Amino acid sequence: MPRAGLAPRAPIEGPRERERIPTVVVPDHDDLALRLADRIAEVIARETAAKGRCVLGLATGSTPLGIYRELIRRHQAGELDFSRVITFNLDEYYPMPPDSPHSYRRYMWENLFAHVNVPPPHVHLPDGGVPRESLAEHCAAYERAIADAGGIDFQMLGIGKSGHIGFNEPGSSPDERTRLVTLDTVTRKDAAADFFGEDNVPREAITMGVATILEAREVVLIATGEHKATIVARAVEGDVSQDVAATFLQRHPHATAYLDLAAAAELTRIKTPWVLGPVEWTPALTDRAVVWLAEQTGKAILKLTARDYAEHHLSPLLAKHGAAGPINGVVFNRLRDKIRGRRKLPSRKSVLVFSPHPDDDVISMGGLLRKLWENENAIVVAYMTSGNIAVFDHDVQRHLDFVDRAADTLGLDRAAVRRVHAAVEASFERKAPGDVDLPVVQDLKRVIRESEAIAALESVGLPHGAARFLNLPFYRTGEVRKRPIGPEDVAIVRALVEETRPDLVFVAGDLSDPHGTHRMCRAAIALALEQQDTARPDVWLYRGAWQEWSLTEADVLVPLSQDELRAKIFAIFKHQSQKDTAPFPGAYDDREFWQRVETRNLETAARADRLGLPEYFAMEAYVVTPDGARRG
Repeated sequence: MPRAGLAPRAPIEGPRERERIPTVVVPDHDDLALRLADRIAEVIARETAAKGRCVLGLATGSTPLGIYRELIRRHQAGELDFSRVITFNLDEYYPMPPDSPHSYRRYMWENLFAHVNVPPPHVHLPDGGVPRESLAEHCAAYERAIADAGGIDFQMLGIGKSGHIGFNEPGSSPDERTRLVTLDTVTRKDAAADFFGEDNVPREAITMGVATILEAREVVLIATGEHKATIVARAVEGDVSQDVAATFLQRHPHATAYLDLAAAAELTRIKTPWVLGPVEWTPALTDRAVVWLAEQTGKAILKLTARDYAEHHLSPLLAKHGAAGPINGVVFNRLRDKIRGRRKLPSRKSVLVFSPHPDDDVISMGGLLRKLWENENAIVVAYMTSGNIAVFDHDVQRHLDFVDRAADTLGLDRAAVRRVHAAVEASFERKAPGDVDLPVVQDLKRVIRESEAIAALESVGLPHGAARFLNLPFYRTGEVRKRPIGPEDVAIVRALVEETRPDLVFVAGDLSDPHGTHRMCRAAIALALEQQDTARPDVWLYRGAWQEWSLTEADVLVPLSQDELRAKIFAIFKHQSQKDTAPFPGAYDDREFWQRVETRNLETAARADRLGLPEYFAMEAYVVTPDGARRG
């Protein structure tokens, strides 16, 4: 959650000649939320003073949530007045009942409108419940309402993996207006986690057109997370094309992209700034440049020549060191020293591992967990959420059938078991995708995930007593959408930290999980560590099933033997409810979690081998930070 009341940190600078949309890159999503809230507050004050009203174009999704929470905070603190604000939302699924948990109308009221003093008649959203025969008139009326309000002063946009803004999918024309569209397959895959499966995602949506968006007096494109980096670079640096609707923003005189560092990772000034001009050759940038050069040339680091440097924009680096040999040696040694076998890993320490879901620990660090236990560390693995929404109904039915059949053996009241069984089965028959489960079903799904987590821990050698199940309140909605991290969540995490007094804390450092739980858990940990009176522990960041730290980003590389990787995969198998087909696998990757992990760990080792580093079968990667998990 945003660092309430603080100013955003300075943006990350660099040469921008390849950026066709002016772009602001900030350290993390908190800074983006604060900076955009500042800008929206400025626009509201300016426009209401000039003409008595301000017209905002608003977006939905996970990225704007921090912005909306900061706007709410400022309003409740008496700093921001919405009484003369008029709003228009970009889009809505079709068909979509207004009270559905997937409705953007409901999203906006829950996450902004119900908490500020915007007059309800000033709120405009496309209506997903309009009869099909009335859609054309509804869309035309929406355009007239925007015109009657004097046009949009400030339009906020997200960007989809297909490059859409609003729901203007590939092939959209720059002269189109509000209309009904067919959603791209990529967009529907991206939304699958919210709808408990791609088959449940609507195939159509109502959206403002590109022409409507471009008529706004100011437009901002916002993006956070590593998973947006590729499409953001295409939108900002690529040619204007109907294949990527976001590129049309290059034609707007007052469009700006606001990105956190993760979303900006593929921009030239972030990824390879040396090709744009002079840079400050820090050790980190030197490592990145030399590894990049080795991969461009297909050579091991120690075999790079002066000619390689000269032909790939790296003559200034060569001049600084005088020759290729010294640079190669320094970088090679730095990378080699990151590799830590069991004897170089912590021993006899207090270790606290935070796992957002009940399988992230073994997915991300199953190999290291075993090594740390063998080094006689005292380990507690804290599962922060129940993960119960990621359990299929058929898994509950299977477990209930087992209990029913085993009731006599277990000395249970068979009639009571069958009453529960019947009530659960009846609820499943009435249930639509995305509906909230009965409390008893939520509890059963929680217990399934807990039992799997304990089995997985034992599979990597840890006793079942190492597990702690925090069941943080923010997650207990029964829906994909979660509440913001609150004081109660932070207090639970802080109490565990105070109890265990860890020397070393492990935290999920990836930002690309489908529904943002990893990011929210990391925020709770950071806030809890900030409140500690004692010395803060070192924090090691791991990544989950979507990305891995690169060799240059990582501070520690943990080699795994073939047997150790196999044992890690067997531990992942213990999470049977996530096996074969996981409810939330993330878009664009149909592989099971264990398959992604195997490929990722093998490739990290293979990449090191190609650079000429010591050869290992597989590797896990970690970033070490002493600042309370703020690095990202």
